[in-house]
Amino acid sequence: MANMQRKTTFIFHTLAMLCIAGGMYAQKEPQYTQYMYNIGSFNPAYVGTVETPDITGLYRAQWTGIPGAPRTIRFGVNFPLPNDRHGLGFNVVNDQLGPTTQTYIDLAYSFQVNLSEDTRLSFGIDAGGSLLNVDFSKGDFEVENDPLLQSQDVNNFYPTIGAGLFLYQRHWYVGLSVPNFLTEGIYNDVVAGIVEDKQQFNFIGGYVFDINDDLKFKPAFLLNYLNGSPVNFNLSANFLINDAFTAGVSYRLDNAVSGLAGFQVSGSTFIGYAYDYNTNALGEFAQGSHEVVLKFYLGRGEVTNDGRPGRLKDKGKQIDSPRFF
Repeated sequence: MANMQRKTTFIFHTLAMLCIAGGMYAQKEPQYTQYMYNIGSFNPAYVGTVETPDITGLYRAQWTGIPGAPRTIRFGVNFPLPNDRHGLGFNVVNDQLGPTTQTYIDLAYSFQVNLSEDTRLSFGIDAGGSLLNVDFSKGDFEVENDPLLQSQDVNNFYPTIGAGLFLYQRHWYVGLSVPNFLTEGIYNDVVAGIVEDKQQFNFIGGYVFDINDDLKFKPAFLLNYLNGSPVNFNLSANFLINDAFTAGVSYRLDNAVSGLAGFQVSGSTFIGYAYDYNTNALGEFAQGSHEVVLKFYLGRGEVTNDGRPGRLKDKGKQIDSPRFF
């Protein structure tokens, strides 16, 4: 509670209202609407499960129209190794909120085991660090003489270690991850008033229904849990049409409804867009949130076994479209 009180003293007036509205405290990690195309960002076990190497770029402008509202940029790589069991990943995420900029950099490794002929379990770990910068000269503050504002600007590096599990078949998946175990006790009082010093848990899942040869339907969910904060629950439903066009909707509990659309520009390039409309009190001040994702799939056209998940090279069909997760 003391940390939250200190936090509200340095953010902009408008951002203080966001805390009251329930939008800001919901999670420590960056928030994504198109999480179904961005799993490697928060679960290292995913990086080796993809069919071919892929590169993802994402930009999110949250709560447009409000000064100091969050802005997130992510660059990520998922790289399955030829032995079909190991994978590597790389992530850089830049998250801005008011006078605070936090950049996460990590390397991920995953290892898969076969539980049955068509079921796999992947274990993942990532390690890296967080570059935290706070410029107390930015913005207008709610309590101008608060001792926190007399502190020197923050420009520190903090190590991060995370882990995850990812269980999947060809048509479904579930996952659990903790982005960072190194939280409690590593921040001083000033930084603890800015960054939540608690572990976050992410639960994810989805199922792909093959309605016919030209239409797939995938409901999915993402649940973020941070001790002491309300659960952040996301539920989405997407259609994949002719292996080329995606359209869907998403709902974030007590927060926002979203529309999603995507297009497979070519066999190796996908672009997606999401728009969030706030359903809480924040909607009176914000003009919605925009999110764009761009994915490049390397090595499309390799042969994969149609009856088993992942990259099992065997007699089967060519990879001409995304696996849809």
